[in-house]
Amino acid sequence: MSNEELRKVEVLARVRSKQLRIVDASKLLHVSYRQAKRLWRRYRDEGAAGLKHRNTGRPSNHAHDSKFRNKVLQLVREKYGGPVGERFGPTLAAEHLDSEDRLKVNAETLRQWMLAAGLWSRARRRRQHRRRRERKEHFGEMVQMDGSFHPWLEERGPEGCLIDMVDDATNRTLARMGEEETIWAVADSLRAWIERYGVPLALYVDWKNLYKRPATPKERLRGEEPITQFGRMCAKLGIELIAANSPQAKGRVERIHGTHQDRLVKKLRRKEITSHQQVNVFLENEYLPEHNRRFVRLPAKPEDYHRRAPQAATLDRIFRLESPRTIYNDWVVRYDNRFFQLQRQSRHYAPAHSQVAVCEGRYGNITIEYRGRALDWREIPAPAKPCVPAIQAGREGVKKLRLPTTKRKWAPAADHPWRQAARRAAEQKATREAAAMRSSRRSWSGCSAQ
Repeated sequence: MSNEELRKVEVLARVRSKQLRIVDASKLLHVSYRQAKRLWRRYRDEGAAGLKHRNTGRPSNHAHDSKFRNKVLQLVREKYGGPVGERFGPTLAAEHLDSEDRLKVNAETLRQWMLAAGLWSRARRRRQHRRRRERKEHFGEMVQMDGSFHPWLEERGPEGCLIDMVDDATNRTLARMGEEETIWAVADSLRAWIERYGVPLALYVDWKNLYKRPATPKERLRGEEPITQFGRMCAKLGIELIAANSPQAKGRVERIHGTHQDRLVKKLRRKEITSHQQVNVFLENEYLPEHNRRFVRLPAKPEDYHRRAPQAATLDRIFRLESPRTIYNDWVVRYDNRFFQLQRQSRHYAPAHSQVAVCEGRYGNITIEYRGRALDWREIPAPAKPCVPAIQAGREGVKKLRLPTTKRKWAPAADHPWRQAARRAAEQKATREAAAMRSSRRSWSGCSAQ
């Protein structure tokens, strides 16, 4: 079963145990109420197997064959393609394919084909902000996350960044102090939230390369959605990542920043705390419990929309950095200027020039995986740089080799014709200047005699 089907099993199991209603399950599964009733009926009658897609393993009855698809895309590329301002859109191209080429294809189907072939790109449209967004109704439906740089320790210690996580429905807050707003800082905060409350449905973050970045022109042409390391972690957890277009859009966490910058700074001053480690202990034991008792509000509806937290081993496999690398001919993988020699495996031996995933954990532990399977490896020193030998043995015995020297800029010799021509021109110029000087002296002496 797929991850989506397993998520349906988990939610409907909570319906069976009377923890959720069917209307709540429809919102958690992002389906209509009628569809949620159908899913519940199948789960009640057939169990978890009843939620498996009926068409699994079989081709669609309405799918076009590959020959027809390639023919359509070839015509789109030759007749209706071109630069961004000149190419046909999927709807217009479908109309011309029907009227001129007698090839009937649905416009939405053609859109998906063109996106996959890089012949079309999704255009992002911003909606005009019209009214204040209402709070979410359930705890765990959306959590806002942001970092706040501030002199939290004033002159007593280094500056830092406070990673804040605020539930949109209840104002429940979790915060951690670090040096910078790095991938590990936000990953640690999200993992702490999951271990305490569960997996939220959505995260509201900034447009930053750390969280979610805009697509490059090439990615837009290919129809690809860019994903960051943090976005990949959230995707594995089933968390929707929503990027805010302005600070006002996520005003709840911004206002929490202002509260912390007033109250937390003063409390840290009274406690005479001087390091980030002491700040995190104070946040966990004293400040956050008091803050949540004071500022947390009841949600509009009592159901908790958090999903069950995965096991610690699963979280370790999710919260890690994954980088694709290519295997060299000698079965060596290079990562972060380190070299890893792959060992011969019993069954699964990754071929040279294939792609592997180098996974780096929170504390620097390295795992190399090929098609989801871990490979054995050992780290080797970096190869030595090639050096030029000082001597070489030949037929006439040992002779010295000339070491490579820096090539000097060529300059003509003193008796070169170029220099002779320049010398003659300089002499002629000096002769003219001397004649002019003598003429001026004679004219001056004649005027003095008169």
